[in-house]
Amino acid sequence: MKVNTPGELRQYKSSEVAVSDWVEVTQEMIDGFAESTGDFQWIHVDTDRAESESVFGSTIAHGFLTLSLLSKFLNETIDLGRSKMGINYGLNRVRFTAPVRVNSKLRARFYLEDVVDIPDGVQLVWTVTIEIEGESKPALVAEWLTRRYG
Repeated sequence: MKVNTPGELRQYKSSEVAVSDWVEVTQEMIDGFAESTGDFQWIHVDTDRAESESVFGSTIAHGFLTLSLLSKFLNETIDLGRSKMGINYGLNRVRFTAPVRVNSKLRARFYLEDVVDIPDGVQLVWTVTIEIEGESKPALVAEWLTRRYG
């Protein structure tokens, strides 16, 4: 999807705007996230132990890794056109509703709840659902606030 300016999204308020392509969550991604955050819990990084002891049967992605993919999914799915910059403004609600097993494929569905004018820009209120290929429950559901300026 492409708009010329973020404000043009007003016409899509209260509707699903876009669905991303699938992205595979590899052990390399999980290990890199563990390195970056210092979260080395065995369910994420110890493949042998996770296979033998975890109820999931394999390593799983950190919930915050799944959450951090929101920006990737948005940037690759929606071209917000002319603006000077965009920021993550925050999250009103986040739920990690299912584990993301290593080598799972994820995609995001973007539902635009609201477009609110702010000084020199707009605030976009998204409900984002991250789906796991082949699973009935999503990995994550969040209300995400982003801002675009200029």
